[in-house]
Amino acid sequence: MTSSLTTAAAGFGTGLSLIVAIGAQNAFVLRQGIRRDAVVAVVGICALSDAALIALGVGGVGAVVVAWPGALTAVGWIGGAFLLGYGALAARRVFRPAATGLGTEGEAAGSRRRAVLACLAMTWLNPHVYLDTVFLLGSVAADHGPLRWTFGLGAVAASLCWFAALGFGARLLSRFLARPTAWRVLDALVATTMIVLGLTLIAGA
Repeated sequence: MTSSLTTAAAGFGTGLSLIVAIGAQNAFVLRQGIRRDAVVAVVGICALSDAALIALGVGGVGAVVVAWPGALTAVGWIGGAFLLGYGALAARRVFRPAATGLGTEGEAAGSRRRAVLACLAMTWLNPHVYLDTVFLLGSVAADHGPLRWTFGLGAVAASLCWFAALGFGARLLSRFLARPTAWRVLDALVATTMIVLGLTLIAGA
């Protein structure tokens, strides 16, 4: 039980560290939340899409490792290198932050249909989403062997919590997330997590 909880917590932390990076999707969800426009639909699309992609990553990479145990070494090195790269980029943002925080300016979606289509486009047409969920989370999950699905559930929970917080708590979070300092703190946490995970994957390979 303790091992499962630890693995789920690891999945939650890894998923959260990847999701919180500033991006168009997060800005869109926050903006919809502030305007109370199709919030349930937008949060649901983001969370369910992440769940499907994380499952694809955990199942796909996990299946390869089961069929070819030597793949774990390759996954460890490649996944570790990507994580170190992500960590380095986040660390760079800590020392060279953007001039502004997460902005929410722009026109409202105007209709539920338009909001849904925009959300789907930002989620499924963004190559970084596939890198984060399918490859990175899949590769880290594979390192947990039989508990990889527990790790995946933790990552899914992190996605749901983050998007729900952005959408439904937008009015409370908007002032905090509008500050560049807040994102420097988040980026510092992301950088630390990614670098530690990357080194752990490479060491385990």
